[in-house]
Amino acid sequence: SRSDIIRGFSPAWFITTMGTGIVGTLLYNFPYHSRELQYLSWGISLINLVLFITCCVLFLWRLAKYRDFYSILVHPQQSMLLGAIPMGLCTLIVSLVSTLKPYNLSWMPPLALTFWCIDVVLSLLSFIVIPFLVTTHQKHALDTVNASLLLPAVPTIVAATGGAIVASVHDGSVATTIVTVSYMLWAMGMGVAMLLTIVYLVRLVIHKLPPKEAIATVFIPLGPFGQASYGIQLLGVQAARLFPTELPQIAYLGQILQSIGFFVGLLIWSLATWWFAHAVYAMIYTRVQGRIPFHLGWWALIFPISTFAASTNSLWNMTGYTFFGAVASLVIVGVALLWLSIVVVTICYAWTGELFKAASVVRLELQTREPEDCDSEGPEECLE
Repeated sequence: SRSDIIRGFSPAWFITTMGTGIVGTLLYNFPYHSRELQYLSWGISLINLVLFITCCVLFLWRLAKYRDFYSILVHPQQSMLLGAIPMGLCTLIVSLVSTLKPYNLSWMPPLALTFWCIDVVLSLLSFIVIPFLVTTHQKHALDTVNASLLLPAVPTIVAATGGAIVASVHDGSVATTIVTVSYMLWAMGMGVAMLLTIVYLVRLVIHKLPPKEAIATVFIPLGPFGQASYGIQLLGVQAARLFPTELPQIAYLGQILQSIGFFVGLLIWSLATWWFAHAVYAMIYTRVQGRIPFHLGWWALIFPISTFAASTNSLWNMTGYTFFGAVASLVIVGVALLWLSIVVVTICYAWTGELFKAASVVRLELQTREPEDCDSEGPEECLE
């Protein structure tokens, strides 16, 4: 029923906008340019715009009807997914700039800047508020810690990358301010994400892989690694363009930051490559053990893999090495096909209402409540 759909509409649905938006951007920036792929990317970007607006309307409708925003904030999993909202918005901003930049439209740069400022505010709220609630109001244990713990930190890295792209259509002090703020966002998000990744890795070493219902989440740490590598490369390019004229008092700052951006981006990309291989192995190992049921958490595969592809593509643009171009093309094609298959299955499950169970946590992650809490609320509140 419509009531069940509204009641079961959690922030997890915004992950679909993240995945859809970044796939459209990847196709637009495919290493071997094709006009057909650009047309396809425009179509996907329009679909993502409609999808994001729909998700916002349904989520606000749920909040207005049930007034349970505080319950979401203190929930150990749904609160993490609030960070998907600014990340989904950022994919729209990137699509806007990438698609319209060649046409030199006068209204586009200020519009992109306005939306980026909103995205920064939402990202900082996720980055500051959710970790505070984790340490004060929520119940967590090492054996139930999962990769969604990283999600509140990732929006600032995504916003930093978006800032570099928005700065590319501005000049002067405005662009310099955007780049400077983006460097700060990148440092905050990457630092915290690294710390939380260590916590998650310790959990994997001691308590092994999560169960099959949540196995897709092992790809989540790939997201901040890939996005951080991509973002620091783009920021370096903009620093080299802007800082020699805007900050001449600091000699060679722009050129140094561009070199650092490439070098640090390459190092983080190498780390992301290891995690990508580990996540793929974990997925295959779990599949061998038995069938992995479909749920909304499968969308957690798309965005992290796409950030890795974007980082690889950026290395190809900066170096011209055929290796990076070939790897980027392979990963982009693979993630596009994965996205298409998940879209089809999601539509089928949504049509039957399976993804809109009112009491469901959308089964994205392991439930982190204590056993007695689960027993008191029924099996639908906890993953078996």
